[in-house]
Amino acid sequence: MRHTLAVLVENNPGVLTRVAGLFSRRGFNIDSLSVGRTQNSAISRMTIVVEGDDLILEQVTKQLNKLIDVIKIQDVTQDEYVDRELMLIKVDADPAVRGEIMQIVDIFRARIVDIGRKTLTIEATGDEGKINAIEKSLRPFGIRELVRTGKIVMLRGHKFTAYNQKEED
Repeated sequence: MRHTLAVLVENNPGVLTRVAGLFSRRGFNIDSLSVGRTQNSAISRMTIVVEGDDLILEQVTKQLNKLIDVIKIQDVTQDEYVDRELMLIKVDADPAVRGEIMQIVDIFRARIVDIGRKTLTIEATGDEGKINAIEKSLRPFGIRELVRTGKIVMLRGHKFTAYNQKEED
């Protein structure tokens, strides 16, 4: 099972290295990792997606809690949340097929962010399913380059995953 963890950490140099090292030393694979500052510039938030059963999740959580820079860990897997990924994808696009590619881009509510003589670069945002679907739709044209961010999540409604804030509705 895939677990999505929201981890609040102090915004200090080396925190990402310590967290990644912890996973690597224990032989846990990170499916996705995104890090960025929160509304409080002293705190960063990591969204970590890890594959494993409840025992692995428990081990990961215990090990993360031992790190001095970790403030709070929350498994949001079972909660209702909004998630997004960003993808930039550069596809082969001779003039004869550009119209077809543009239709696909419109269907997925993506946008073209760069036009080259023989390529189009497309930006798409959405949940993992949408990102996978647009990638699959564009693959027949020839993918020159593809970059994806990791998943980011935010709980729905009045629930928060931020430090010292209300946790429940």
